[in-house]
Amino acid sequence: MAEQILILDFGSQYTQLIARRVRELNVYCEIQPFYDAPELTPDIKGIILSGSPCSVRDAECPQVDLSKYRGKVPILGVCYGAQYMAFKNGGHVLPSEIREYGRAKLSSIDSKNALLKNITIGSQVWMSHGDTIKSLPEKFKIIASTPTVEVAAFQIEDEPTYGIQFHPEVTHSLEGKQLLENFLVEICHCAQDWTPDVFADVTIAELKEQLGNDKVVLGLSGGVDSSVAAMLIHHAIGTNLYCIFVDNGLLRKNEYEEVLASYKNMGLNVKGVDAKQQFYSALAGLSDPEEKRKAIGRTFIEIFDQEAKTIQNVKWLAQGTIYPDIIESVSVKGPSATIKSHHNVGGLPAKMNLKVVEPLKTLFKDGVRLVGKALEIDQKILGRHPFPGPGLAIRILGDVTPEKVRVIQEVDYIFINHLKITGLYDGVWQAGAILLPVQSVGVMGDERTYESVVALRAVASVDGMTADWVHLPYDFLSDVSNEIINKVKGVNRVVYDISSKPPATIEWE
Repeated sequence: MAEQILILDFGSQYTQLIARRVRELNVYCEIQPFYDAPELTPDIKGIILSGSPCSVRDAECPQVDLSKYRGKVPILGVCYGAQYMAFKNGGHVLPSEIREYGRAKLSSIDSKNALLKNITIGSQVWMSHGDTIKSLPEKFKIIASTPTVEVAAFQIEDEPTYGIQFHPEVTHSLEGKQLLENFLVEICHCAQDWTPDVFADVTIAELKEQLGNDKVVLGLSGGVDSSVAAMLIHHAIGTNLYCIFVDNGLLRKNEYEEVLASYKNMGLNVKGVDAKQQFYSALAGLSDPEEKRKAIGRTFIEIFDQEAKTIQNVKWLAQGTIYPDIIESVSVKGPSATIKSHHNVGGLPAKMNLKVVEPLKTLFKDGVRLVGKALEIDQKILGRHPFPGPGLAIRILGDVTPEKVRVIQEVDYIFINHLKITGLYDGVWQAGAILLPVQSVGVMGDERTYESVVALRAVASVDGMTADWVHLPYDFLSDVSNEIINKVKGVNRVVYDISSKPPATIEWE
């Protein structure tokens, strides 16, 4: 990449959001943990220091040597990042007398300062900190205040180094995007030329060089990530890409046939593999969620390896890994204990003795969709809700049987279809149905029933890290519930999950 912004992560819950906002402004950026801060290179145009759950006064607080950056490239410290710079240079950072959390308004602004260009007096910002900067070091000057926070923003004299005690990356900071754009364009002089079309063109060119005439095998899932990864590689090497789509018997109703048909229209070289019985056999008698995931992973590896060996001289395994997966593995809290099963199926590259190619590893999910749009991939694929790698196995609580799969497929089909025909689907991040391991008494006609309970789940989210339940209309839920109970044999009760993440997760297992 020609230019980038480096974001040093001190552990803030908002770090990924900073990166997303920078990229929305068509500037490429990368996140690095504070303990692995790289040396300055010509492509780094500026540095953003993230917030942190820690206090700069803690003995074990995150620290980084900023001397290799200061005065050489612009720096913007956000919350902890600002407090850290003030504290390390002799300023006083103390516990806030009143915890500063939530909305605040900028009561004074140095309008001539480049960071605050076009920011208005009274602009709403979002505070989230237990400490505050009480006094600044020499050569640090205040450039913005709120009624309760005198040092809302500062600049170090004679150098492009800034600190702010609020979060411009959250939507509650109403002019936060303007402030970030000021930093990127007015101060760092970024060209804002990192667009989905450019990414696609550059990535395809890089893939051509990297892969040459080699053969690549890729496991398609029908989802956004693997589909966009496949099309990028397809544009680079054409028929040397071999795609394998495994029906594990845990897909949505009709999904295997529909996905295969959609890929055929995209010109991809795809082989479908019906492996339902192998997966059902591997899952027989298993109730523990982790045991189910491992059984599915092992079975997938066996089947994928078997199918890949029918292709002569394959050298690469392509994966739809995206940036959050990479970030999680090098988080400030140390390497992630688990890797998402719908991407990096553990042991596969080593078992197959293949090199790995990951064309999406620098993109967030929304960026993947934008690149897919630039590649003219069907919106039905790009707009598809995320679907768990283990499929319906983790939406059937307890053991998995073909009959339980049939029931949850029918329930899910009715729910998702209603979301689509009522125009609600695109406003939901992820939706699905869960088959509970309980039965309840019901009455159908004049007969008493004792049948299964299903839960419906629909959440709104930006990236899946946090989520809130969607307030679906009562009439909609009533219609869906009635149709499920009337049409799906074995179900006599429907409930709606109104839990947010956190504390709940999106999936139940």
